[in-house]
Amino acid sequence: MSGGRILVIKLGAFGDFFLAQTAFEAIRRHHAGDRLTLLTIPQLAPLARMSGLFDAVWEDPRSIASYVTVPRMIRGGWFDRVYDLQCTGRTDRYFWLLFPGPWPEWSGTARFASHDDSYPKRRKVPVLQRYERQLRPFGITPAPHPDLSWLDADVGRFGLDGDYALLIPGSSAGRPDKRWPRYPELARALAERGVRPVVLGTAIEKDLATAITAACPAALDLTERTGIAEIGALARRAWAAVGNDTGPTHLVAAVGGPTVALFSDASNPIHASGRRVVLHHRPAFDAMDVEGVLEAIGRARALA
Repeated sequence: MSGGRILVIKLGAFGDFFLAQTAFEAIRRHHAGDRLTLLTIPQLAPLARMSGLFDAVWEDPRSIASYVTVPRMIRGGWFDRVYDLQCTGRTDRYFWLLFPGPWPEWSGTARFASHDDSYPKRRKVPVLQRYERQLRPFGITPAPHPDLSWLDADVGRFGLDGDYALLIPGSSAGRPDKRWPRYPELARALAERGVRPVVLGTAIEKDLATAITAACPAALDLTERTGIAEIGALARRAWAAVGNDTGPTHLVAAVGGPTVALFSDASNPIHASGRRVVLHHRPAFDAMDVEGVLEAIGRARALA
C-alpha cells in the first residue's frame, strides 16, 4: 500500500501507551512507504511526536464535541485503513459516525467494521496478545520488546553516580488499592546494600515519598522533578526499579532495565512488558514482604 494513508487510534492511558509501542513500531515497519497518522489524547501527543514513528499526530480531548470533530477529521483524512488499538465504545462510535460512508478499512471492535476483532472476553486477554491477534490478518508481527532508545535525557543534574534503584510507590489517585505499603522498609534494605533509593512520582505521591525519605534519609526524592524523557533516562541507567501497577512502572519496564512490577489481586498481573521485568504477585499486599521483593529484584537483574 505504498503511498497510502493510515490512521492509528490509541487514546491512552499513559501506561497503555507504552504497552502499545511494539504495535506502533510494527505498523510503521509494515507501512514504511505510507503516511502514518496517530490519533491520541493531548497529554500523550508530545511523546508520540518525540518517537518519530508518525508523520502526523492528531489530538482528541475525548470531549462531547469530539463525536463531531473526530469523525469529520477522519473523513477529511481520506484514510485507506484505520487500526483502532483503543477499541472502546468511544472509538466504535467514531466508526459508526462516518455514516453514510465511505468507510476506510477498519480494524477494531466496531460492529460492521471490515476487520472486526471482537471476540468473547477480549478485555481479559493480555494486551500484547490482543495486539498480536488484531494485527496478524495484515501480516504485521510486533516485536517482543519495544525500541525506546529515542527516550533519553541528560540526568547528570541529579548527581546519581553510584548504584541506584527507582521506587514508584504511587498509582492513579482513584486506585490506592494498587499501592504496596512497604516501600520505606524496602528503601532501608536497599540502602543497607549500598544502593540508593530514588523515588519517582507526581504531586499526589509526595506524601509517599516523604514517608520513604523519613525512614531512609539516603533516599532521593525526585517527585515532581522528572519529565517522561528523564524517567526513561533514569530507568536505562538504574541498578533496578520497583513499582506498582501504574504508568511509570510500565515505562521503566519497557525501556529495558531490571524492573519488578508489584501486583495484588486488585489488578490483573498481565500488563507489563520488558526484556528484564519480573511480575511479583501476591493475592493481597499484606502477604508481600520486603525479602520477597528483594529476591524478585535479583531475578530481574539476572535476566539478559
